[in-house]
Amino acid sequence: MLNQEEYIEQAFFFRSYQEHLNDGYSTQEILRGMKNELLGTTNLPMAIDIILTEVKLSGQMSAAMKRLPHYFTPFQTFIIQEAERDEGRFDIYTALRVLEKEAKYRCNDNFNVQGIFFYQFETISRNRLGFDHGLDAIAKDPAFNQDWSYWINVILRRQIGIVNIADLIYVRSGYYKRSETETEPVLFGEREGRIAYASRKNNPTFLFAALSRHLGYPSVPVIKKVAEEESQIPMLKQRIELLEARLLILQEELKVGVNIDRYTVKS
Repeated sequence: MLNQEEYIEQAFFFRSYQEHLNDGYSTQEILRGMKNELLGTTNLPMAIDIILTEVKLSGQMSAAMKRLPHYFTPFQTFIIQEAERDEGRFDIYTALRVLEKEAKYRCNDNFNVQGIFFYQFETISRNRLGFDHGLDAIAKDPAFNQDWSYWINVILRRQIGIVNIADLIYVRSGYYKRSETETEPVLFGEREGRIAYASRKNNPTFLFAALSRHLGYPSVPVIKKVAEEESQIPMLKQRIELLEARLLILQEELKVGVNIDRYTVKS
C-alpha cells in the first residue's frame, strides 16, 4: 500500500488525463505535461517517465505499468490493459474514471478492504472484463492479506456463476451464525452480511447499490449510453463527405490529371 499522498496524486492524474484526452491532446503530450503538475515528493512523476518511454516504443501504457508492480496495483494495470485492447468495448475514458474513483477511495479516511473488493469486483462484472484474469488481478492487490487472496482466487473463482455472490458474502460475514466446527475466517462485517442476506435472490447490481447507499462504498462508473454518442454522428458524416471528395480528386488525377483551374480564384 502506498501513502495517502500518492493516491491523491494518482486520482488527480487519472482525472486530468481524461480531461486532456477530451480536449484532443495525444497521450505523449499529456504525459509530458502532467509531469510538471504533479508533486515532486511523490513517485508518480518517475513512473510517468517510464510510461512515456514505453508509449513511444509500443504505444501502450499497460506494458510499463506491469514493470512497476511496486507502484501500480495489478488491478490498475489490468484495467488499462483491457482499455487498450482493440477488440474490446471497454474504452479508455471509462477506465480512467474507474481508476480515479478507486484512488480517491484509497486516500479516504474511511477506506477498508471490503470497499475495495466490492468496487473492483463490480467493475469487472459490470463491464464484462472476464473473471479469470480479473479475479487474479484483484487477489494480488496489496490491500488483501493471505486469507482474502485465497478466498478470491480459489473459493470465489470456483463458485462464481454457480452460487450467488450475495450468498458467498453472507457465509463469510459476521452476520452468519457459524457452528463450532466451521473455522473459515470472517472477511466481511455484520452490516455487509445483513445487506448480502437481504439481497440473496436479487440481481447482484442491487447488492452493490445497497452497499453504496448504506456503507458509503464507491459505485462503479458506467459506460456512456448510446444516446450520448449520437451527437458524434454529424461529425462523422462530415468526415465521410470530406474523404469522398478527396477520393474523387484522386480518381480524376489518375484519369486525366489535375485541373489546376478549378482551384484558382479568378479576379
